[in-house]
Amino acid sequence: MPKTTKAKKKAAKPKTKVVSKPKKVVAKAPIKISKTYLPKDTEKYMCEKHKVFFRIKLNEWKKELVKANNEALYNGSMDDNSISADIVDQASSYTDKNVEMKAINRQIKLISEIDKALMRIRDDTYGFCLDTAEPIGLKRLMARPVAKYTIAAQEKHEKDEKVHADD
Repeated sequence: MPKTTKAKKKAAKPKTKVVSKPKKVVAKAPIKISKTYLPKDTEKYMCEKHKVFFRIKLNEWKKELVKANNEALYNGSMDDNSISADIVDQASSYTDKNVEMKAINRQIKLISEIDKALMRIRDDTYGFCLDTAEPIGLKRLMARPVAKYTIAAQEKHEKDEKVHADD
């Protein structure tokens, strides 16, 4: 009988495939909160309840802004006094429309900020300062749900903007 090498012996053995058991994925049940729920300082900061609360608050705010913008645009197109023969009436109408459009543009920017805040909730970065990563605080988020910075970081940003605006 010829002598076989280790390589031949290994090649001769049939390989058995190890099949691991599939892991059970436990889906989290969606967190439900009451309509009267308010985040508390005693709870863990930005726990699931907090995230659900702010997600609902931001989505409701966004719906209100979209509805108000649609109504303003619809009503603005309905009462068009620019055909008036009186030049003063035309100027007044133009000024009113200009003010209204500026308000709508501000609301559109706010809707964009709300969308960014909703993305931060999904990314688990909501409620934490974009500069320092410190908690922004529940009181500040309740007052301004789209806040991105702590008060100190916000003041620094505003100061920097003022310095650059003066240049």
